[in-house]
Amino acid sequence: MKVTVCIGSSCHIKGSRQVVEQLQQLVADNGLKEKVDLGGTFCMGKCQQGVCVTVDDQFYSVSPETTEEFFNNNIKAKV
Repeated sequence: MKVTVCIGSSCHIKGSRQVVEQLQQLVADNGLKEKVDLGGTFCMGKCQQGVCVTVDDQFYSVSPETTEEFFNNNIKAKV
């Protein structure tokens, strides 16, 4: 599963660093390092939303406050 987090300036201001750090920890804590390819990219063109995250090319809007719920519903439940 490929998970990509936008680290462009707009998403950075909205908390992309915290989202990345939380996702890294959640992937590790759940033993999914072999199944989840977590990466970063610059602007995805959806700057008006929250931090842009794609899971296998499907867009999501995430915030530091919703990262764990996002992980459970869209990553952990699907690997």
